[in-house]
Amino acid sequence: MADPQAATLTQLRNIQARSGRSIAELLAAVGAAGLARHGERRSWLMQHFALGYGDANTVALFFGKPLPALDGPPGAPAAAAAAVPPVDPLEALYPGAKAALRPLHAAVLAVVDGFGPFEQAPKKGYVSLRRKKQFAMLGPATKDSVEIGLNARDLAPHPRLKLLPPGGMCQATTRITSSAEVDAMLAGWLRQAYDAAG
Repeated sequence: MADPQAATLTQLRNIQARSGRSIAELLAAVGAAGLARHGERRSWLMQHFALGYGDANTVALFFGKPLPALDGPPGAPAAAAAAVPPVDPLEALYPGAKAALRPLHAAVLAVVDGFGPFEQAPKKGYVSLRRKKQFAMLGPATKDSVEIGLNARDLAPHPRLKLLPPGGMCQATTRITSSAEVDAMLAGWLRQAYDAAG
């Protein structure tokens, strides 16, 4: 009878060979995506790394758990390895001097949390906020400001809004430098974008 542990090790090695990435790298990437549920992690791995359902499921099962040693010969017993901790995607977005902007990021998210359910999808330079589609982008613009992209048509012109050309991911952006700017006006724009993505 086949050893299930050996079969899992072989599968993990094959995933590494096919994807060109280590299992630890795949787990770090899925951790940076900030997904909470196993099925979301599996789907994300399938979409972003073109893994099949079974391979993505196996990788997702190891999220936050000890990873077996994969450097021995096939069939070798798995050595205990350190668990890959979930990665905070905001650490990558707000390094160094930009770390002071995290409270602004959190304040904007607190407003959006009041609207209802939505998904956060961390990207390289921002976090995409989505329902059925993206309704806003949130991330550092400079070391002193956070930029919010708004995917809402028919936003009325306002001095705080920079309207963007048609065809982009967002129709307008605004920048904030203090929590005082997380006000009713900004909440209204975010709500309009949130409702339009429903």
